[in-house]
Amino acid sequence: MDYQVTVIGSGPGGYVAAIRCAQLGLKTAIIEKYDSLGGTCLNVGCIPSKALLDSSEHFHNAAHTFKEHGIDIPQPKVNLKQMIARKTDVVKQNTDGINFLMKKNKIDVFHGMGSFIDKNTIKVSGKEEKKITTEKVIIATGSKPASLPFIKIDKKRVITSTEALELTEVPKHMIVIGGGVIGMELGSVYARLGAKVSVVEFLDSIIPTMDSTMGKELQKSLKGLGMDFYLSHKVTAVEAKGKEVTVTAETPKGEKIDLKGDYCLVSIGRKAYTEGLGLEKAGVKVTDRGLVEVDGHLRTNVDNIWAIGDVIKGAMLAHKAEEEGVFVAETIMGQKPHINYNLIPGVVYTWPEVAAVGYTEEQLKDQKKEYKVGKFPFKALGRARASGDTDGLVKVLADKQTDEILGIHIIGARAADMIAAGVTAMEFRASAEDVSRMSHAHPTYMEAVKEACLAATDNRPIHM
Repeated sequence: MDYQVTVIGSGPGGYVAAIRCAQLGLKTAIIEKYDSLGGTCLNVGCIPSKALLDSSEHFHNAAHTFKEHGIDIPQPKVNLKQMIARKTDVVKQNTDGINFLMKKNKIDVFHGMGSFIDKNTIKVSGKEEKKITTEKVIIATGSKPASLPFIKIDKKRVITSTEALELTEVPKHMIVIGGGVIGMELGSVYARLGAKVSVVEFLDSIIPTMDSTMGKELQKSLKGLGMDFYLSHKVTAVEAKGKEVTVTAETPKGEKIDLKGDYCLVSIGRKAYTEGLGLEKAGVKVTDRGLVEVDGHLRTNVDNIWAIGDVIKGAMLAHKAEEEGVFVAETIMGQKPHINYNLIPGVVYTWPEVAAVGYTEEQLKDQKKEYKVGKFPFKALGRARASGDTDGLVKVLADKQTDEILGIHIIGARAADMIAAGVTAMEFRASAEDVSRMSHAHPTYMEAVKEACLAATDNRPIHM
């Protein structure tokens, strides 16, 4: 055998799995279809979108909040070309970092399409065709944007998140199909830069997989940016003619409406990417939704093949894939790692940010679990008043009898960083009172978590 482990796909799940395998002493190879490592996340997902989110927030503040802070500047202008160039440089720094880590850990990198010849042999179709043999395989091929059968994505006017990161002009009117995380993040980028943004969502809430309080609060905040929302609307047609796109939808009452814009962003989710992988040649089973079937140890039905990340069940999150990559590497070596999927946090990088861990209130109601709720608004927080970030709140859900924290949901400034404290507390099965009695530095955003825990414990927040 050429290798003890071969990883197919170099996104956060794949490259982390390869590094952990190499750290554990396994001779490891990684196969990547594209020229650069890092997968969707580093190239056309998490990293570039955050670069544009930060740039657009800087512009928005320069245009709208600097004056209040006593900073007088001429009216700022958007230099989209420079924003995109900076984003591209940020991506390059990160992908170069992955190249360095592969060399440091003595992992052999193959560029080209990896496909199974059999369960121990993989063909790499790149500039040259190679065959490698391997004892074990980790499938980490990720996902790609999903669409609807009647929508023709031309990548010019009807676009996915990939093209939205490369626009050469700020849209006059961007219509976003889908009110999930990707649609809200990229929609808010262009809304901050001056575009009119209309969101069409089939369900009755944006970010519908999160606690409903978060969706309501985020919608309120994004409306302040001028974004329009068409909830409980079913898209029935998308037509592009020249520079105009028409999106036809049905209202909750069954009436037809047409929205006209110059760009339409289709962001209705993502689907597992397994095309061309030759799973049938290795005998690997997939579900009817196209996901690779795995057991509780992330092993497929073929004894030497595992799968991780977006290509299997569960939330499509980079950090979920990373945890699974480490989990599989250590499992292969006979260790006993664990992942608590309920404690993998979810984040929306709008501004304010949204972050959550644990159960939503809706899930606890479905489970008929007795719980109590503690909330604390950012507008009552000294740190938030000082920075001007008063939108948002912290919501803590705790067991009614034991006071154990069951879920933490935050919308507000720095929520993405704050949620790590919630994950830590819940990993150690802290009660709301435990957190409320810990000293939190003043003034900080984290005081809102302490106050929400006080509210959940016995309804005694200090500052409200």
